[in-house]
Amino acid sequence: MTEATTHSTEPAPASTPTRSDDRLAAIEARVRWLSTAIVHHANRVRPNPTGLKVGGHQASCASMATIMTSLWFEQLQPGDRVSVKPHASPVLHAINYLIGELDEKYLPTLREFGGLQSYPSRIKDPDPVDYSTGSVGIGATAPIWGAFARRYVDTVIGGAGKGRQYSLVGDAELDEGAVWEAVLDPSVADLGEIVWIVDLNRQSLDRVVPNIAAHRIESMFAAAGWQVLTVKWGALLSELFTRPGGDALRRRIEDMPNPEYQRLLRCPAEELRTRLPGGPESDAVAALVATLDDATLVDAIRNLGGHDLGALRRAYASIDDTRPTVVLAYTVKGYGLPTQGHPQNHSSLLTDAQFAELAQASGMDAGRPWTRFGDDSPEGRLCRSVAERLARERRDPTEPPAVPADIGRTPSGTSTTQAALGRALLDLTREAPEAARRVVTVSPDVSSTTNLAGWLNKVGVWSPAERKNWFDDDKETMMHWREKPTGQHMELGIAETNLVGLMGELGATWSRWGEPLFPIGVMYDPFVERALEPWSFGIYAGGQSILVGTPSGVTLAPEGGAHQSITTPSLGMEQPGCITYEPAFAIDVEWTLLSCLARMGRAGGSSFYLRLSTRPVDQTLADVPADPAARERRRKHAVSGGYLLRSTEGTPDVTLVGMGAMMPETLAAADRLAEQGIGADVVCVTSPGLLFDAVQARAGRSEGPSWILDRVLPADRAAPMVTVLDGHPHTLAFLANVRRVRHTALGVTSFGQSGSLDAVYRYHRIDADAIVEAALDMR
Repeated sequence: MTEATTHSTEPAPASTPTRSDDRLAAIEARVRWLSTAIVHHANRVRPNPTGLKVGGHQASCASMATIMTSLWFEQLQPGDRVSVKPHASPVLHAINYLIGELDEKYLPTLREFGGLQSYPSRIKDPDPVDYSTGSVGIGATAPIWGAFARRYVDTVIGGAGKGRQYSLVGDAELDEGAVWEAVLDPSVADLGEIVWIVDLNRQSLDRVVPNIAAHRIESMFAAAGWQVLTVKWGALLSELFTRPGGDALRRRIEDMPNPEYQRLLRCPAEELRTRLPGGPESDAVAALVATLDDATLVDAIRNLGGHDLGALRRAYASIDDTRPTVVLAYTVKGYGLPTQGHPQNHSSLLTDAQFAELAQASGMDAGRPWTRFGDDSPEGRLCRSVAERLARERRDPTEPPAVPADIGRTPSGTSTTQAALGRALLDLTREAPEAARRVVTVSPDVSSTTNLAGWLNKVGVWSPAERKNWFDDDKETMMHWREKPTGQHMELGIAETNLVGLMGELGATWSRWGEPLFPIGVMYDPFVERALEPWSFGIYAGGQSILVGTPSGVTLAPEGGAHQSITTPSLGMEQPGCITYEPAFAIDVEWTLLSCLARMGRAGGSSFYLRLSTRPVDQTLADVPADPAARERRRKHAVSGGYLLRSTEGTPDVTLVGMGAMMPETLAAADRLAEQGIGADVVCVTSPGLLFDAVQARAGRSEGPSWILDRVLPADRAAPMVTVLDGHPHTLAFLANVRRVRHTALGVTSFGQSGSLDAVYRYHRIDADAIVEAALDMR
């Protein structure tokens, strides 16, 4: 258990226990029992005809019972939010049950279809859950981004109030690199409402961690500007340390390796008397141990601060709300259970005999496990008072402001879809200022290279306090970094997981505080895959946002294979809760962006992925109809998945389907085929995902419209098909089944190379020559 306490504050020895401690101790024991019973019932009692393991984590719950009891029943205020470590979800449900926030009928339903979820879920659990957790490390960092979101809403719109953002973190979660990317971001050091409580049980999934290196963890948090509080010893051990031989006992415990200490947790008193003395001061330790009765000795070796209500209370009282705080609470995994301290107890389940033993020790009936405290008992009255204290004022969500469907401008000349994003945002500030005020852009240090400079100059950079821009008077500075509390752009360091974590929380403000935001995160498209898992988890948790990947594909030719995305088009269409767009022209960017904003910040809303390009394209190729009705028809088709851009005279010989940056090649190929007397219809796909949804709806496999298929691929114009995109060809391959035609799929299936655009397209066989050749082969 060798751990230094550098950079930490260890609470003073315990004071005399109070009647309040007695009530809390009784509630803590009941919370531990209920959380254990919830998992036991799911695995040992509920019928399981498939024989498939149900699972659950009784030991992980037991190590958190004291911490969470202390937090909920003494510390939390209505404005606080808590992210509970995934494996402790039954503890959360037990607490919610005791304070009247969860009906008893749900307690036997852990991991049952429609019942309590495996891990806390904001949108699927029946009781209050502040943060969805389950993906290791993401739930831990979510309250950091929640703090950003709350402050932003409160300073820009108002009504978010105050409150701490707690993370209850397992020590093994600190192995996740995403945790430290968030902790070390410079902007986090100003967020004093962040409090992490680390369950330092020194065990992982498979083993006792040989060297948890808490001193290194303390130093890393402290170096990032965090306050570090260590809650190491309980009242009994602290008192023993003051006795003769106490200093030797303390040094013996602190100097022993973690596995040795964990082994002592499994020893009866007789073994402890021989194992505990050791090292150069063995005689002094043995003398002290000899003065203790068996029960005291066994209790003492397990008496860590994370299970001492008084020690935790003093730690909470020491929190400095001017900077983030981490509380390192030493605990015993499985505390209070027959499996406590066992190196493989992470996923182990109590046997029926062990459960009956725990029931007897807890004064409970194993056959009637869901007993609450009596209404008139001291514990019952405390549960009621906690429920009253934590009651949150219900707020009806504000209706998002109206977003125009079409700003009315028709781009001309040569432009890129990436540049069109910045122009559309600036147009929005003029045409719909109320909607524009809800837009928050986020980027990982790529604002200038993704064409957000104009928008950033217009709206400013968000900061908790206004900061002087020393380059404001420099005439050669094109992008002005004006930081102020009303700014609408947030810049993080180069860490994509941080960016999407922040997007998720900004996109959840409509459901947390009733105020919708329209978060738009911009990153290089090759890095979308790096950010996909945390972004997906944010969508699962109810966050609605727009992820913009730009520049994209092998169209980023000079950058080489390392910066050329291939699979992102299909990833976007496969992501649940997300609609993907890859517009070809600037007008398509405007229409799809406005459509996305109009569907965000509300119940039933969605997230979106826009894949944009830096390729300059002649905007006249879009052939935007001049007639208002025809223009509106084109817009509806564009936001619904695609449109028939060009129809050949008579019956087509082939249909060319292009997407995004490949539309110039697709149109060029159609022109060359026409010169050979081969008529080609040209379809511009804007959203493969929406077209696939239409295919599923037409087949009765999902609900939704399917009309777009008849507009994009009319039955009377069915012809052999060539599809082409700057990405994996299977993304569009399903379109051939709409009319059951022969099909050739062109796209990118190998890593790219640096080179000119023509050379790279030719290398991947997505150039106009390849499209013409594929069409000719269809004849």
